[in-house]
Amino acid sequence: MARPEQVLVLEPQHELKFRGPFTDVVTATLKLTNPTERNVCFKVKTTAPRRYCVRPNSGIIDAGSSINVSVMLQPFDYDPNEKSKHKFMVQSMLAPYDMTDMEGVWKEAKPEELMDSKLRCTFEMPLENDKTTEHSALPKSASASLDDGEVKKIMEECKRLQMEVQRLREENKQIREDDGLRKRKVTSMATPHSAMATSVVRDEGLSTRVLAFCVLFFVIGVIIGKLVL
Repeated sequence: MARPEQVLVLEPQHELKFRGPFTDVVTATLKLTNPTERNVCFKVKTTAPRRYCVRPNSGIIDAGSSINVSVMLQPFDYDPNEKSKHKFMVQSMLAPYDMTDMEGVWKEAKPEELMDSKLRCTFEMPLENDKTTEHSALPKSASASLDDGEVKKIMEECKRLQMEVQRLREENKQIREDDGLRKRKVTSMATPHSAMATSVVRDEGLSTRVLAFCVLFFVIGVIIGKLVL
């Protein structure tokens, strides 16, 4: 007599994928759903019990509910040329209404009462391009989220500094004009006191020009720094 069709719904249905690197434990999740109106007993078996840790590996799934089974692959030396021959089997049966001992139920179960589904295992290593994409995705998205606000602040700061530089240029121009006028007066008045006044005026004009250049270099530095970031 043929076995009944599996009542549990498996996700995934046919294949458990394990993605490396396999230098640490790699876990795949198997979801078991019971769409029936009866409780269902289940067991998870594998052809390589030393290579996997399954939690839970058996139990009861209530009617209309689901359970997640964690399949943990132990670390090993991965060989891409070696194909995996590991397989898993999910065995199930309808739980008796008067069940008290689950282990006893499995021992007394008749072959025609058992249902099973088989899954194969596949191993995958991440590509170098995938690694690069994963590392670069966050910085790109972060910089993109900063563009709108940061650029606006930079433009406003740049405009303010440009106005400040323009104001200093106008003041410096006025000082040069005043300096020229004083020089002409000083020339006609050759006295020590007037010579000292001329020196002071020159120092004031020079200090203003130095300040203007400092502000200009600061503006250029801010713009370059923001663009690099």
